[in-house]
Amino acid sequence: MTKEDIIMMAQEAGVLRKKETICTYAEVADLERFAELVTERERNRIWTQEHWTKYEEGIAAAEREACANFIEQEYVRQFDEPWRDNLAKAIRARGQV
Repeated sequence: MTKEDIIMMAQEAGVLRKKETICTYAEVADLERFAELVTERERNRIWTQEHWTKYEEGIAAAEREACANFIEQEYVRQFDEPWRDNLAKAIRARGQV
């Protein structure tokens, strides 16, 4: 969604009113309508392969970080500290490939 899309929706909802060169802001009901328009637009957005790729990369990064944190927080006590540190670094490094 672009800045122009958001401005257009704000004007459509009555949140942003143009009076010559001055913009004024509106009532709570207008803000609620604006929120509904933004929600509807987001819900109906068509996801391209690029959107899905970025989404999946974000999930993978979060999973790697969670695994590295699990290792670092000494839940794996049977291994010595340098081994844990190296394992956590190796997990994080997978995202650098």
